[in-house]
Amino acid sequence: MTSRGIRDRVAIVGMGCTRFAEHWDMGTDDLLLAATGEAFGSAGVGKDDVDAYWLGTAQSGMSGLTLSRPLRLAGKPVSRVENYCATGSEALRQAAYAVASGAYDMAMAVGVEKVKDSGYSGLNALPIPNDGTQRTLTAAAMFSMVAPAYARRYGVADQDMRQVLARIAAKNHANGARNPRAQFRREMPLERLLAMPPLAGSLSVYDCAGVADGAAAAILVRAEDALRYTAKPLLIKALSLVAGDGRGVADPAYDYTTFPEVAASAADAYAQAGITSPRAELAMAEVHDCFTPAELVLLEDLGLAGRGTAWKQVLDGAFDLDGELPVNPDGGLKSFGHPIGASGLRMLFECWLQLRQQAPPERQIASVTSAGRTLGLTHNLGGMPGECVSFVSVVGSEPSA
Repeated sequence: MTSRGIRDRVAIVGMGCTRFAEHWDMGTDDLLLAATGEAFGSAGVGKDDVDAYWLGTAQSGMSGLTLSRPLRLAGKPVSRVENYCATGSEALRQAAYAVASGAYDMAMAVGVEKVKDSGYSGLNALPIPNDGTQRTLTAAAMFSMVAPAYARRYGVADQDMRQVLARIAAKNHANGARNPRAQFRREMPLERLLAMPPLAGSLSVYDCAGVADGAAAAILVRAEDALRYTAKPLLIKALSLVAGDGRGVADPAYDYTTFPEVAASAADAYAQAGITSPRAELAMAEVHDCFTPAELVLLEDLGLAGRGTAWKQVLDGAFDLDGELPVNPDGGLKSFGHPIGASGLRMLFECWLQLRQQAPPERQIASVTSAGRTLGLTHNLGGMPGECVSFVSVVGSEPSA
């Protein structure tokens, strides 16, 4: 699959993002107002300047009224979208294509989730009718199967695998500790992570992303109009979404060491962006680390490491903040938190800061300031191993050659 894409035709000119946290003193409306307000301010526009809105939320609202009501939008089209954990990315994708088509001059993508005081202990899924064949395991249980499968396929000893997963968690907690918008802002020593008791398979609580409230927003215009709003726009290089057919659930050959939908969406995104060597060309990557073994496998599915090699490169620090290719420099889902509808746009917000060299000094990555790399990747997946949707975007601070 290869789509034609909209490379360099649409630019992001304003962004906003709340802290992801247990916001007991803020409701959905408050989070939306905070994120959109920051985005309006950064682009120097008002709500009436935006022609159309896309709102991504999994369970915090059922229509465009979720956004139009708190913003007091009059006579504006507002579309509510949902695509599992790729919901925020879906809002971005649809807003970007609407601008690229010429239907609108300016569009806004917004993602929000408010779950911490909803009456549930965490995320809840609506009881969607089915034929009784769907899996009933928790997400942690499903993703826990990835680690032993990877270890078995590539000959990684159990002790080494535990070190690898703890190293991923420690990296993301170290990055999140330097990020005032992150849910968890404490570094976690490797030895403490290794000592945690297992909760699902071999995974401990520190192998799992946090459940948080939060919102993020992006304002998009045609690329030729971008400098009217900011001196440092981000240009969209690629947007790819792939929905799997669920065959991994019933296929005995599926071995849990890859997410085919991710590999397909990455290949499509690189083709759109003209990237032939992602490891060498990207400055950073925001990867959907809902669980630590997911980040490990995704590094390979996204072409950032060769098959069977990511575990060694994790131990060598290749994906650390000061490594060859920083992965999740903002802390990732693991430390920043994971409000379903907002996470995709939160990832983009980190690209917005890093590629425009506006991240705080303690988090600014050297591949931008010293190596001169100008491209960032974001990746979302929604669902389970064997049946998921995957989104990959590439954005950049410079026009393509």
